[in-house]
Amino acid sequence: MSTQHPVTPHLVVGVDVGGTFTDLFVLDERDGSVRIVKVPSTRGEEARGFMNGVVRVSEGQVSDSAASEAPTQGVASTLATIVHGTTVGTNALLERKVARTGIITTRGFRDVLEMRRRDRPQTWGLRGSFSPVVPRDLRLEVDERVLADGSLHTAVDLEQVRAQTQALLDAGCEAVCVFFINAYANPVNEQQAVAAVRAMWPNPYVTSACEVLPEIREFERCSTATLNAALQPVVGSYLAKLENDLRSQGFRGELLIVQSNGGVMSRETACDVPVRTALSGPAAGVIACAAVARASGYPNVITGDMGGTSFDVSLVAEGEASLAAQTSIEFGLVVRSPMIQIETIGAGGGSIASVDASGMLQVGPESAGSNPGPVCYGRGNTRPTVTDANVVLGRIAADRPLGGGLLQALDAKAAELAIQTHVATPLGLTALAAAEAMLTVANAKMAGAIRVVSIERGHDPRQFAYMPFGGGGALHVCAMMREVGVTTGIVPRYPGVTSALGCVMADMRHDAVQTLNKSLVDLDLAQLNSRLGDLAQACQKRLDSAGVRFERVQELLALDMLYLGQTHTLQVPLNPSDISRDSIQAAFEKAYAASFGRVLTGLTIRVMNLRYARIGVRPKFDLAVLAPKGSGSTMSLGVQRVYHAGQWWDALRYARLELPVGAQVQGPAILEQADTTVWLEPGFIARVDTLGNLLVERASS
Repeated sequence: MSTQHPVTPHLVVGVDVGGTFTDLFVLDERDGSVRIVKVPSTRGEEARGFMNGVVRVSEGQVSDSAASEAPTQGVASTLATIVHGTTVGTNALLERKVARTGIITTRGFRDVLEMRRRDRPQTWGLRGSFSPVVPRDLRLEVDERVLADGSLHTAVDLEQVRAQTQALLDAGCEAVCVFFINAYANPVNEQQAVAAVRAMWPNPYVTSACEVLPEIREFERCSTATLNAALQPVVGSYLAKLENDLRSQGFRGELLIVQSNGGVMSRETACDVPVRTALSGPAAGVIACAAVARASGYPNVITGDMGGTSFDVSLVAEGEASLAAQTSIEFGLVVRSPMIQIETIGAGGGSIASVDASGMLQVGPESAGSNPGPVCYGRGNTRPTVTDANVVLGRIAADRPLGGGLLQALDAKAAELAIQTHVATPLGLTALAAAEAMLTVANAKMAGAIRVVSIERGHDPRQFAYMPFGGGGALHVCAMMREVGVTTGIVPRYPGVTSALGCVMADMRHDAVQTLNKSLVDLDLAQLNSRLGDLAQACQKRLDSAGVRFERVQELLALDMLYLGQTHTLQVPLNPSDISRDSIQAAFEKAYAASFGRVLTGLTIRVMNLRYARIGVRPKFDLAVLAPKGSGSTMSLGVQRVYHAGQWWDALRYARLELPVGAQVQGPAILEQADTTVWLEPGFIARVDTLGNLLVERASS
């Protein structure tokens, strides 16, 4: 009879599900070693691709002595923590594949969701349409009224609430949002109504707007809460299936989910407030880039995540990612929750090129995704993509396995035929010229997105480094530097799994907000401290529920402030240990002068919202583990013919991960690794730094 040896969980795994590949970054807590895993994403069945990756991670982790227990413990028994950046919620909103949802609201306010802010899809035109997530016949009203000062004018009619709840159930609604007009000032009516709805509703998908966002501004609160309700069944069922599959494979650790603010939360919290998962995958990538850039001595960096479907751009200043109070997933779908500022365009490796009716070359936003993928994948697509252009031009070696062996070779001839048929012939170009034109258009779109997050927000891109990541970003690093004027490019060690790396590095974070709506002179500091204590307690409860070990807990405090008569607020950071009327006024005037050049002496200062964030700092690993080990080799793998700027070049090919610290490579060159390819243009030089990053600069003449 053999002795059983339990397998000790020791792996921390970050998982990012992209449109083409599911990426996993694996940290072994025993020795600090790391490795990466890539598997194809399964569109519409994201959990399956996720589990395929987990199985790949677990292969070989159970020792022979523990083999007898494998059926009981399962392949995932070595995994201590899984941190997941998910796009399930974002995709559901973009594709309008959300649950059938109803709204119960104050009489007279059923159209808040549709009226929005009286904006329109095309700012300078009269065309465009908008369909709210919840149609009008599912937005029902009841009698209740709380005034803006919080006083109770009309108690809620609970019989009407029950009748409207039954009407929504009869209409086939799976989720419901209760949104009362001034509940942020006094939630008593909304709380009573929510309790009545929950007593009748057959599932947990009941959202209270004042619980999700107790903040002034009715449209933003209604939109955020309604989208949260519509996502609860989608994200909840996905995460439940994921956890069940993991548990069946022996996983006994913690499943954490990345938020759009760059922090992580427990699975339970993600099911309660799934709206906070919007754009969580790209947010994790920005967190990783900020950490890598800081460690490399570049506190100011612009990040560009080029995957199979999109190009996501963000800006990190002084080592910190920029947070926005709200964002629009698309027109009319507004989420007011702290989010890392990310500009997204349809310019990924799978973006399809076409010639429109006016004879103009277009690239994206339609994408071939992972299935069937670019033409060169040989999976049935016949329309050319950005990846096909890179293959035809020789920047991706067709004979090199892609994605660590997921595809053994690429069909360059099929890619060239597709470009010739759909782009070159309509434009009267050769296939090579058409492929370059495709990349020129894609690069221009990406450069435009970089200018949006930098120049249009008051930053000089020349003062920033550019860090490309994602599977396709490093192919365009030199082009972006040329287009925008950035002097340094930083290609991280594993660009294709940077978002998964960010999952492993992210801290747990919870944000809370409460409207105050008081002038500074009338602000009750005792009440402010009391509310601050309540928010801190609620956030700490969320941290405790995750069951995760923290090195320390940090807190951030800010007030949304403005001058009386103004509409837009300014977020003013405060020191939690120094809260006085004088310190608040001084902080506001400093922030106002920094933003607008002067203060408005004599005007009344108003405090609109209290914002609080509590951060549980998770243990960090030393980024030095990513650095090349030993002396390595700078020997090239041969010569690759590359078409660039209208002529052929002989580019040397290198195994990028074999290059030692300090190695220099002169363009034109191709640096290959399992998760990406780096194209170094003529006139550029790359050097390997002490963390294994490639520092790209223009070669001195």
